[in-house]
Amino acid sequence: MTELVTDPLLRRALLETVILGLACGPLGVWVLHERRAFAAESLSHAMLPGLVLAALAGAPLLLGATGGIVLAAALVALAARDARVGGDTAVAIVVTTLFGLGVVLALRPEVPARLAELLFGDPLGATAGDVALAALLCGGVLLALSFGGRALRLAAFDPAAAPSLGVRPGRVALALLVLLAVTIAAAAQGLGSLLLVAMLLAPAAAAIRASDRLAVQLRVAAAIGALSAVCGLELSRSLDVAAGPAIALAACAGYVLVAVLRGAPAPGARRSLRRAPIDQLTGSR
Repeated sequence: MTELVTDPLLRRALLETVILGLACGPLGVWVLHERRAFAAESLSHAMLPGLVLAALAGAPLLLGATGGIVLAAALVALAARDARVGGDTAVAIVVTTLFGLGVVLALRPEVPARLAELLFGDPLGATAGDVALAALLCGGVLLALSFGGRALRLAAFDPAAAPSLGVRPGRVALALLVLLAVTIAAAAQGLGSLLLVAMLLAPAAAAIRASDRLAVQLRVAAAIGALSAVCGLELSRSLDVAAGPAIALAACAGYVLVAVLRGAPAPGARRSLRRAPIDQLTGSR
């Protein structure tokens, strides 16, 4: 494993993916508590046309990912205005349409042969600038989660009382989606539009399975996310397989391991986190 830190190519990939894992883990915990897993998957799939157009123009993939996410959000909002369609149906239609459009564009002869990279990521292609940009974006996401912790807790676990305490759950949900979009855009190049969902949700699901205390969940999710990056890159190096899928596999394996070690809860022994008191979830008295 010393090659991961001595080889410049692997070292940059390790830095980028560990940074992404540290940010994706805690964010994923809030995404799951807020029941936004479908939104995470939808945004990651819908940005594919933007990634392809950025590859065509020779522009940074981050720019294409951001444009794709903004376009998807606008189309979903437009489609959801029709009450006969509904929000979930609008999201499904927009996401499948944009993803299909992205695949069609990517298969055009003039497009660089980078479809696999756009879908499954290319952490080994990370530059020093990519690492710095990922660190900047993910650092901003972690700071936002830290400063917004009180509002997130109230919106997720006690939405009825939140307005009386100065917190509007709708605005909190919107802010969380913005953070989700930023993280997805930052992770697009390293993990691809298909596999970054695994880094977002698998470590978070494992952390929630491991503990009922929110503070522990956030720390465990960050640790599993970072460890998934290290294990995935080592698996990629040892077996000569693609790095992005190996990292996603390591993240999902982490959840399976936690699930096996924790076992099934006894009937009635554990309550839903949404019904648990906030002091229990945060570990405070």
